[in-house]
Amino acid sequence: MNQNLNQIPQIREMNGIPTLYVKGEPFMVLAGEIHNSSASSLEFMKEKVWPNLKDMYLNTVLVPLYWELIEPQEGEYQFDLVEGLIRQARQNQMHLIFLWFGLWKNAESMYVPGWMKKDPETYFRVRKVNGESINTISPLCEAAVEKDAAAFSKVMNYISKMDETESTVLMIQVENEIGTLGTGRDYSEKAQKAFNREIPEVLKKAYAKNGTWKEIFGTDAEEVFMAYNFSGAVEKITEAGRKEYPIPCYTNCWLKQFPWYPGSYPSGGPVKGMQPVWKLAAPSLFTLAPDIYVPYVADVMEEYSAAGNPLFIPEVRKDAVTSSYCFYAFGQYHAIGYSPFGIEELALPPESVDRPPMEVMMALNIDPSAFDITGSRDYLARTYELMEQIKPLYLKYRGSAKFHAFLKKSETDYGALFSTEKYEICVGYAPRQPSKPLAAGLIFELSADRFLLIGMQSTFTFRPKEGENRKVDLISLEEGMFHEGVWKTGRILNGDEKMSIRLGDMPTCIQAELFKY
Repeated sequence: MNQNLNQIPQIREMNGIPTLYVKGEPFMVLAGEIHNSSASSLEFMKEKVWPNLKDMYLNTVLVPLYWELIEPQEGEYQFDLVEGLIRQARQNQMHLIFLWFGLWKNAESMYVPGWMKKDPETYFRVRKVNGESINTISPLCEAAVEKDAAAFSKVMNYISKMDETESTVLMIQVENEIGTLGTGRDYSEKAQKAFNREIPEVLKKAYAKNGTWKEIFGTDAEEVFMAYNFSGAVEKITEAGRKEYPIPCYTNCWLKQFPWYPGSYPSGGPVKGMQPVWKLAAPSLFTLAPDIYVPYVADVMEEYSAAGNPLFIPEVRKDAVTSSYCFYAFGQYHAIGYSPFGIEELALPPESVDRPPMEVMMALNIDPSAFDITGSRDYLARTYELMEQIKPLYLKYRGSAKFHAFLKKSETDYGALFSTEKYEICVGYAPRQPSKPLAAGLIFELSADRFLLIGMQSTFTFRPKEGENRKVDLISLEEGMFHEGVWKTGRILNGDEKMSIRLGDMPTCIQAELFKY
C-alpha cells in the first residue's frame, strides 16, 4: 500500500471536531442516496438518475455496490459497474459514497452471489429457536465472512488503483441495516455453543465481569450476543478492505423502534444500547450511522452524536422538513454529512412517487409523511446551496459560543432564546404546515452588534440583556448571499419590511446590524 494518507479522504479533527478531509481540505457531504436497484444499470443511471440530480447543489451521491454482480462466479470479479459509476460521477462533477451490499442488507442476505445462496451447508443461515432458518447468513459463519472480506478487499483495491489521485469516492458503507428479524438471536448449532460459553475477553475487560452471556447481560444477552458477532464480522470485512485502501468506513442502523424487542427491529445492529459493543468490536468503523424515517429526527441525531460518535446521516426522510433537519444536523451536531433517501425522485411530480405499502410502513414504524416529496426539491436545493456558500464561515464558527442552531422539535415547541455578548435573541417558530419545512436555522454572531441569520419559518426579536434599561433598534437589515466567503448584499430592507425580522418558507440569508440606546 503506497497511498499518501494525507491526500486520500480521511476523518481528522478540526478544532476538536471530527471532520472529513478530501485532498487535504475540509469537506461537507451534501448528499442524497439513490434507490437500491438504480445503480445496477449504468444506462439507467445515465438516463434516469444523473439528469434528476442537476441543480440540486449536491456534491455527493450514495450509491450501492452489489456483491452478486461483482463476483457472479466464485473467485471471478467484474468491476465494469464500479468503474462506470466512478466515471459517471466524474462526468457529473459528483463525489460518491459506495454502499457495500455484501452479506447483509436490511437484515437479510439478499445480495450475496448465487453460488453462496445455493450452498446453505457451507454458508449456513441464522436459525430461530424452533430450528427454522431465515434468509440471513449467520455472522458466526466464518466461511461466509471470509468470502465477503475477500470480495470487499478486491473492491477496495480496485477503487484505490482507479481513484486514489482523484478522490471521487469519499467513504464506504460496510453492509446495510444489519441484524436478525423474527428472532432475538441465532440458534444455529455453532451459535448455541458460542452463546453457552463465557463472554469474550474484550467484553470481560470492558464490563469487568466473567461469566456466560446470560449471566452477565441477563435479558439483554441475546441482543448483545448478536451485536458482538455482527460487529466482529463487519470488523473483519472492513479491516480487509482498509488494508487495500484506508478511506473512512461506517455502517448504518435500522433504528430501535416499537414494539421495542430484539427481532421486531434487527437484533444485533448498532441501535441504542448496543453501540458500546459495536465500538469495542469494530474499531475500524469511524462511526455508526442512523437511517431516520421517524418523526423524532432530532432525538435520533442527538443519540448518534453522543459518546464520540461523529454524526453522519446516510438515509433520512425526504419530505419538506428534511431541509430543516439538515440545518440542525450541521449546526447543532457538526454532521459529517446528510443524505435523504431516494434522492432521484425529488425531480418527479409528487403523485408519481411510489410509497411503501401502508402495511409495510406500519410494520417498520415509518412515518408515511416521510415520503411526501411536495416542495422538497426546492427547499433542499436551497438549503444545500446556502450550506455550501457559508462553508468558510461555518467551519470558523462551529463549536463556538458565537454560533447557534435552532429547530422546531414538536407542536408545542414555540421558540428558543439565545444569549450573545450584548443581546438576547428570541426566535419564534411558525406553526408546522403540510408540505412546508419546519422552523430551523443558524445564527452567527459576526460581531457584538452584527448577526447573520439563516433559515426559514421563524422570526427574530433582539432584546437588551436582562437588567438593562435600554432599547434595541436596527441600523441595517440586508438580504444577501455569500460568494467565495464574501457577503454580497441584495435588498436593503427598510420601512414596513424592517418592522420585523422574518424568514419565510424558503431558506434565506439576512444580515442584521443593531444598536442600543
